[in-house]
Amino acid sequence: MRRSDRQVTDRETIQAILDRADACRIGFAVEDVPYIVCMNYGYAWEDELPVFYFHCAHEGKKIDLLKRNSRVCFQLDTDHVLRYIPEKVYCTMDYASVVGMGRLEIVGDNEERIRGLNLLMEHHGHSAPEEYPEGSLSRTTMLRLRVTELTAKMKK
Repeated sequence: MRRSDRQVTDRETIQAILDRADACRIGFAVEDVPYIVCMNYGYAWEDELPVFYFHCAHEGKKIDLLKRNSRVCFQLDTDHVLRYIPEKVYCTMDYASVVGMGRLEIVGDNEERIRGLNLLMEHHGHSAPEEYPEGSLSRTTMLRLRVTELTAKMKK
């Protein structure tokens, strides 16, 4: 990392960034063509790294790309404040971000699909329902991103 003075390594601060951010960008690559999609997420920690959950339709471009290459990168950010110093005609931006790599997979187990939906609901400020309607579950694909590497940065 070029600016090691901005690097965040402690889990508590990384978790706070994940809690404040509301969307995660996932980067797919097939051959020499990149594709980025922004998604709502929920997450939980497994050992020292987070595992992200996303929901989507059963078909579409991201599902097609996932089937061809499950290795993805991801990025999320929050806490944006533009700092303008008129006397220097200088701008800078405060931020907190997390970037990483991992493997994206379709969750087949119904119990884990519900866990993922619950984490999504909770992350976005809602209580998980006691039960999801079968129609909703049957229309929803749950994706799990198992993070393999992660870096975090913060500038305030």
